[in-house]
Amino acid sequence: MNLFSIKSRIIVTCSNRLSPFLQQEISAIGFTPIRIFKTGVELMGDLQDCIKLNLHLRSASQVLFSIKEFTAYNATDLYKELMNIEWEKIIPAKEYFSITSNVTNDTITNNLFANVKVKDAIADRFREKTGERPNSGPELNAVVVHLYWKESVAELFLDTSGETLSKHGYRKIPGKAPMLESLAAANLLALKWDRKSAFINPMCGSGTIAIEAALLATNRKPGLYRNNYSFMHLCDYEESYYDKFYKELESQVIDHAGIKIIASDISEDAINISKVNAGIAGVEEMIDFECCDFADTTIPENTEGVIYFNPEYGDRLGVEIELQETYSRMGDFLKQKCKGYWGYIFTGNLELAKKIGLKPKRRIEFYNGKIDCRLFEYELYAGTRTATPLPRQAGPTPLQ
Repeated sequence: MNLFSIKSRIIVTCSNRLSPFLQQEISAIGFTPIRIFKTGVELMGDLQDCIKLNLHLRSASQVLFSIKEFTAYNATDLYKELMNIEWEKIIPAKEYFSITSNVTNDTITNNLFANVKVKDAIADRFREKTGERPNSGPELNAVVVHLYWKESVAELFLDTSGETLSKHGYRKIPGKAPMLESLAAANLLALKWDRKSAFINPMCGSGTIAIEAALLATNRKPGLYRNNYSFMHLCDYEESYYDKFYKELESQVIDHAGIKIIASDISEDAINISKVNAGIAGVEEMIDFECCDFADTTIPENTEGVIYFNPEYGDRLGVEIELQETYSRMGDFLKQKCKGYWGYIFTGNLELAKKIGLKPKRRIEFYNGKIDCRLFEYELYAGTRTATPLPRQAGPTPLQ
């Protein structure tokens, strides 16, 4: 039986708190999730479905295809079960493979030991059945086998992605403290933005948010920027599978020539980096870059749209004190110059967020790495009605 026609459980992983947006994406491309958890989405499908998921998803990390569930109390049990899997029908003998794992078992004190057991079982099975074995190592650029093992419950997956999907392939110069592309995409999916009206990104840094906004508005999927996945190295893979889905991606790109995306930063280096990254992504002409203080960013009048800030969080006391004025100025800028827009501020410093001085309509929870973050949403009414200000000297605002 062709490996790519077998149906099994698919787990699409993501960073913590991104699963609602991942579910939204998976449903939009025609799949039906059967379980949602904080770091992923479960569905049923085959390896061709995994190809489609890999090419389309913006907020995902890995696409895992289950090949066996079993009981294993210790490393000996694990090895025996793995020896019974027909690896010679999964991994080509001349290929390269690597092992990743997520292990919580009292008999295993080091995940690397479990990885070695998996590698040894695959190699020994190959020698026994074919007299040769594939090469193996740490690189994730060919076949990747993933072990999930919690107490006595174990499951083996083919990681059909290989290198993480969280990086979208266009950002060759990361800049200072860049936001991961998958997190940026999830932020955009959380906005009240129709992908046609203006999108303004002061403090743009290396340009990730503005570039992801342009990609979203034109329906350019991450698969357009990458040409190697783990699924390409499996037995029974045919290039026609990939070509079919890649051509679909190309045909789905839409022209939003009239959309207004403005990205500004006070650093000339940041603007130059942003332009390079946008050029690699093919969206530089869609973005107007401005080198200026955020308060001088051009805001188109008599229109609607979104203003999105991702300011520094402040990791030292002196820096945090300096940022208090910055956060206060951001609030004034939104209130005074951005009427009629939706305002958004993403921050990992909830104390500094109180200095913004506007009452948020929504607080959306995210993590940036291990930092507990919020995306604050502000409705900036046009005309005489304005976003409700908070007194600068008021007590702490309850934050989720």
